[in-house]
Amino acid sequence: MRLMRRAFVALAVLLGLGALAPAQAQNRFYLINNSGEVIREAYVSSSRVQNWGPDILGSSVLPAGNQVFVTPTFGDCVLDVRVVYMSGREATRMGVNACSITRIVFGGGGGNGVYQQPGAGAGAVIGGGGGAAVTSGNPSFNLINGTGTTIREVYASSSQQSNWGPDRLGANVLNPGGNIYIGLPGSMGCMTDIRVVFMNGASQERRGIETCSIGSLTWR
Repeated sequence: MRLMRRAFVALAVLLGLGALAPAQAQNRFYLINNSGEVIREAYVSSSRVQNWGPDILGSSVLPAGNQVFVTPTFGDCVLDVRVVYMSGREATRMGVNACSITRIVFGGGGGNGVYQQPGAGAGAVIGGGGGAAVTSGNPSFNLINGTGTTIREVYASSSQQSNWGPDRLGANVLNPGGNIYIGLPGSMGCMTDIRVVFMNGASQERRGIETCSIGSLTWR
């Protein structure tokens, strides 16, 4: 089922993983599937909006080892990218500055869900397999509820930990459009796992999000 259309994205599917040319416009990029799994859906939207827009793959899929050249028709540099694999598993890259990179990779050397900070110049990579991983800094961030549904519980912990820790909301809830500051110690590293629980009991998780280089994260 396609999500509400907010931003149109034009793309061309390019097979193979040969040499990649630099993006021709400031926020164009190659979306590369190095995960070893087929991607059945992909979404790209401005980080400012509250819905993902349409599946940019349409009736196609993105097999492992293939790539898609994405040309957003909106001018924003800071984008969110979400993919859904054939298994139903999801992965995201949130708050990516597409004007400073040419490729966003899912899978590969960094693993799914690992955000690699872009290096200087053309060919910098977000995702597995390139760039320099952010390993230190302040992992705290503002969590924004962009789902349209009230969140009753929020958990955030280091990806190295095996438990979620306390509910960050306590006795409060996070209404649609609301935000909460998630304070995390710098000693925990930059890779964060996040879990939210909605009022109806449904829950969602995002694992391996690099939060040291983002000021806010919109949950959608």
